[in-house]
Amino acid sequence: MFNGLIDLPWWGVVLFALTLTHITIASVTIYLHRHQAHRALDLHPIVSHFFRFWLWLTTGMETKEWAAVHRKHHAKVETPDDPHSPQTRGIKKVFWQGSELYRAEAKNPETLEKYGHGTPDDWLERNVYTPHSAKGVAIMLATNLALFGPIGLTVWAVQMLWIPVLAAGVINGVGHYWGYRNYEVSDASTNIVPWGTLIGGEELHNNHHTYPSSAKFSSKWWEFDIGWLYIRTLQTLGLASVKRVPPKPVFDPSKQCCDIETVKAVIANRFQIMARFTREVMTRVHREELEKAARLDKESWALLKRAKRLMAREAALLDEHSRKWLRKALENNKSLDTVYAMKQKLQDIWQRSATTQENLLHALEDWCKQAEETGIQSLREFSRKLRTYSLAPAAG
Repeated sequence: MFNGLIDLPWWGVVLFALTLTHITIASVTIYLHRHQAHRALDLHPIVSHFFRFWLWLTTGMETKEWAAVHRKHHAKVETPDDPHSPQTRGIKKVFWQGSELYRAEAKNPETLEKYGHGTPDDWLERNVYTPHSAKGVAIMLATNLALFGPIGLTVWAVQMLWIPVLAAGVINGVGHYWGYRNYEVSDASTNIVPWGTLIGGEELHNNHHTYPSSAKFSSKWWEFDIGWLYIRTLQTLGLASVKRVPPKPVFDPSKQCCDIETVKAVIANRFQIMARFTREVMTRVHREELEKAARLDKESWALLKRAKRLMAREAALLDEHSRKWLRKALENNKSLDTVYAMKQKLQDIWQRSATTQENLLHALEDWCKQAEETGIQSLREFSRKLRTYSLAPAAG
C-alpha cells in the first residue's frame, strides 16, 4: 500500500500527470474563460458541473472570482487598474508572481461586485465550492497519494503549479509582452504559438483580445486552438452551443459604390480590414520604397526598414523614441507618409461612435475617393475592394 494502489512505470506517472493537467487547462479555457467570463458559448449543465467540480479539486479557484478578475483585466487592460498587466507592473512581476496578483485582486469586494455578475450561485457554490475551496485540493492530494504513494505528492505539485505558471505567468505575462500580433488592437496582447497543447488555445491571446466574445481563438489557418476542438466536439454531442465566433468578411463583386450595408460590414470586419491594409498596402508600398532606398544610401535604407514595423503598430503603443523614428522616416518618403495617413483616416471612421450611419457613409466614400486620387496603385485596389464589403453574399 505504501507504493500506492497503481503500479505504473515512470513514464506512466508522467503521462497520468500531464493528462490531469490538460483536463484542468481545458476546464479553465472552456468553462471559466469562454463560457463564464465572456458568455461565448452555453454548456450543458452536466458538462458545466463537471468542469466546476474538477477545478475545485485541482485549483481551488472560485468561478465568481476568476470571472470578475478576468473581466476587469479586459475593462482596464494595460492601465494601472489592470490586475496583471506586464506593461504597468513589469514582466518579471507578472511572470513570477501572477498568481499572487490574481489572489490579491480576487479579495477586492468592489471587483467581485462590479464584474462577478452572472456566475453560479446555487447550493453547491454557496455550501461547498466557495466556503471549502481548500478542501478540494486536499482531496486531490489524498487521492494522488493513495494511487501512487510518495510520488503522488509530485503529481499533485505539478497539478497545483500548472495554472499559476502557465496561466498566470505565461498567458497574462508573456501574452502581453512577447509574441506576434495578427491584429493591431489598442492593448499589447500577443500570440505565443506553439504553446497550444499546453495552454488549451489561450496562447492565441491577441486574437482573443481582438474578439473577446468569440468562442474560437484561432484566426490563421495554421493556428491551432485545441480548446475550440473540444468545444466543437461537445457541440456535436449536443453538450454545448456556440453563441459567437469572429465575423467573416463577405464580398459582393457587383457593388461599385458604398452604401449603409458597406458601412456596417466594414465596422464589423474592421480588425481584418486593418490587417489587410497592412498586408496589401503598407507592406507593398514599403517594399517598393525600400528597393528604391537601397540604390541611394545605407542610412535611408535602415531608416525605412524599421519603419515597416512601426507603421503597422497601433499608434497608442509606440513610445516617444519610436514615434520620432517613424516621423523621420515618413518625412523623408511621400508615398509611405500618404499610406500611413490613409491608415489613420480609415481607423478614425469607425472610432466616431457618436455619429450617424449617414455621416459614416459619407466619411467612407470620401476615404475611398481620396485613396483613389493618391495615384498609389495598392491604395486604389484596396479602395475598390473595400466598396464590395457586404453583410450577405450576393444573390445568385
